Amino acid sequence: MTSSPRLSRRHLLGASAVLGAASALGLPASARGAGGGAAGAVVPVDRGPLRRYRARDAAGRRIRAILAGSARYLIGPWYAATYRTYLPDGYIDLRGTDERAIRLPAMAAVAATTALATGVYDPRDLSAANAAVRTRNLVRTLAARHLASNDDPATRWGNGWQTALWAYYTALAGWLFWDELDDRERGHLAAMTAWEADRLTTGDDVHLVGTSGHQLYERRRDGTAVTPGDSKAEEDNWSAAVLSLAEAMMPGHPHAPAWARRNVELLLAAAACPADLTGDETVNGIELSTWLQGTNIADDGTLDNHHILHPLYMVAFDQSLYEGFVYGLAGRSAPRAALHNITRVYSALVDKPFPVPGGTAKTIYQPGSGEIHYPEGNDWGTHFPFYFGNFDLLVSLTAQDTGIDPAAARWERLHNEEQLRLMARFDDGRTYGASGENTYYGREHRIGAMAGQAFLTLCVARNGRLRFT
Repeated sequence: MTSSPRLSRRHLLGASAVLGAASALGLPASARGAGGGAAGAVVPVDRGPLRRYRARDAAGRRIRAILAGSARYLIGPWYAATYRTYLPDGYIDLRGTDERAIRLPAMAAVAATTALATGVYDPRDLSAANAAVRTRNLVRTLAARHLASNDDPATRWGNGWQTALWAYYTALAGWLFWDELDDRERGHLAAMTAWEADRLTTGDDVHLVGTSGHQLYERRRDGTAVTPGDSKAEEDNWSAAVLSLAEAMMPGHPHAPAWARRNVELLLAAAACPADLTGDETVNGIELSTWLQGTNIADDGTLDNHHILHPLYMVAFDQSLYEGFVYGLAGRSAPRAALHNITRVYSALVDKPFPVPGGTAKTIYQPGSGEIHYPEGNDWGTHFPFYFGNFDLLVSLTAQDTGIDPAAARWERLHNEEQLRLMARFDDGRTYGASGENTYYGREHRIGAMAGQAFLTLCVARNGRLRFT
């Protein structure tokens, strides 16, 4: 494997740099202020844990292999087939502003930056130097096209239902690749991150943003369904993600305390269950029974989405657990709220029986197997072992499987060995073949983003820096 590009810690991005970059673009005052604040500064990622972890343990070898293959495919064949020209302003043509145009390259950037920064990158088809050029193209273009630094309605993105997640992926990749970016690109990245984080601080204990529109809960306190069959858990925790990253990257920013508070609120809302509404638990200063105004999961740890009980959305709490590495890279502890009710959800995956025809019952996790039982079906396809193996790893590393048998580490092996078997079918690092295996158009990118974040969590954990308080 090649060594990673050198990323020093000497650079800090102050508010003046952000404002200067925006001013040079002639942006309106509202956009120019998005990344600023007198104390605003991006502190480069602490790369010590990334350099020290060698992935010699069994779980590490599996995640390393998944990341290496996925990054090789995404920054190699996928990039080459997707981005063929530069536009007159020097950026690559993203060919749109929707999820396919923005989220997919942002997820690819997470895989590639992680692989390059940790030395996991496999250069057999494309050198690390050329991979770094392509990766920088993704990061700098995505950040520049965000509306915080872009007033062209034809190319700008942001301020949408899912754009906090896209900004999180882009910002994470940029934070890992900080030394590869120039001052203007860093300004775009900081402005984008702060803008999307600020938008989320406008919500309250009922609404995600503002005082209307998307709500935090599927069900109100009295049990009335706001969005029947559609938990808001995933939306809440992907929104929390950009808040955590903004605060970890820019701890001196004047808005950092508001980002930290809102992050905790969204994490708790994401995993809220009926028992929380009548209990006496206080987490990170929030009294659950008083602040929570609804629920997203059942007391037995299950949740529904797309009008079915949906295991794929149960493991979407991976986004909450990733906060451990985000804060760990900044040398800090993540909020305890990120772990709220994770054990409850994991127990439902491992231990809860669901009736099947013939009068018997099956658990979602199948004993001694990498197969998954979907009690009410799966409308996304047939093959998702890494979605579960990734969650197993995170649960194991955060010790959220206490009292659950078999333990999460055993399930991680079963599910990720199945993932590696899928990848072994191809020689370019990809996971999927027939479309029915996973019908999401960003299926390879989703694997890459999960693998990158799983490996970063391992790096932090194996260096004793995965902490929650």
